[in-house]
Amino acid sequence: MENIALIDSFSEFKDDKLIDRVTLMAILEDVLRNALKKKYGDDDNFDIIINPDKGDLEIWRNRIVVADGEVEEPNHEIELSEARKIEPDFEVGEDVAEAVKLIDLGRRSILALRQNLISKIHEHDNTNIYKQFKDLVGEIYTAEVHHIRHRAIILLDDDGNEIILPKEKQIPSDFFRKGENVKGIIESVELKGNKPTIIMSRTAPIFLEKLFEQEIPEVFDGLITVKKVVRMPGEKAKVAVDSYDDRIDPVGACVGMKGSRIHGIVRELGNENIDVINYTNNIQLFITRALSPARVTSVKLNEETKRAEVVLKPEEVSKAIGRGGHNIRLAGQLTGYEIDVFREGAEEDVELSEFTDEIEGWIIEEFSKAGLDTAKSILEQDVQDLVKRTDLEEETILDVIRILKEEFEE
Repeated sequence: MENIALIDSFSEFKDDKLIDRVTLMAILEDVLRNALKKKYGDDDNFDIIINPDKGDLEIWRNRIVVADGEVEEPNHEIELSEARKIEPDFEVGEDVAEAVKLIDLGRRSILALRQNLISKIHEHDNTNIYKQFKDLVGEIYTAEVHHIRHRAIILLDDDGNEIILPKEKQIPSDFFRKGENVKGIIESVELKGNKPTIIMSRTAPIFLEKLFEQEIPEVFDGLITVKKVVRMPGEKAKVAVDSYDDRIDPVGACVGMKGSRIHGIVRELGNENIDVINYTNNIQLFITRALSPARVTSVKLNEETKRAEVVLKPEEVSKAIGRGGHNIRLAGQLTGYEIDVFREGAEEDVELSEFTDEIEGWIIEEFSKAGLDTAKSILEQDVQDLVKRTDLEEETILDVIRILKEEFEE
């Protein structure tokens, strides 16, 4: 009865851990053999019979009968007088199979056996979880907020698996409450101390790509291909799309009527501004499209240095650069070219770097971050706009404008 009770108690794991009964029995046999090795030295001469249907467990110890006083290996040999206590007609040289009860292993061994079994089951469970999520890397996954920490959010899925969403993998505007469902991409899975660590990301470009697959049927069906995605999470993104069917407008299909198709994606990403661009192998045309919504006058390429000189009308420059330089930076990442902006009729313009004697380097750097690296690019802007686009004080900006006017306009 004790054997049946033991199996029944262990079988509880089958439902909790989604482990099949046969696998559970295999683990049980492995654990039992380890216990036998500790008690008897080895387990080669033991037969373990497990019947998962009946919940039955039998352990048999096989030994050879030797004459009394001639036992050299107690685990493999048994004296004739001891053998005849089991069966009275045994003779020297015959094989004896003797049943071993779990209680014979000792209470402490049984407790250790149980702990070892639990450990093996958890190990098996963790290996399965690792394999399951390894196959899900790069795919969208949804889980519920379980615990909110300073540096990460701990999520639980429907099976109770723990998923980590680190702070740096969250969109800046993300704000989640306990019990709320969170959607992201499974970015990585690692085994740390036999426990799988599953990392989710909402900032990875592939998350946006997979959202396109999920929300836009033509992308899911392969009629439209997402060629490249670049992002500044929560701020702006550019997605290059293409179609091999001339009858399909890839940009129109992705955006939808009045933005109906892309609206859900924008909302999921915290109102991230998404530019959908028609991909082309013509690099000049691709750069022109990538700088949308600005209208480009001309593009001159240097394929060796991967730089592009783009000329625009003065009123288009701020659109090309974008708030905080986001638009031009993403256009460069999307096309693979470093983009330099020039204004039409600005041949007499002067690089801001030429004013290092009058303007401190960190101030020039701050303007450069906002895509303002020439004298005219600053003088053409309103002071309040410059304050918004940079981290500079108004007084500092006014000093710079005064220097530029004195040195440049005269």
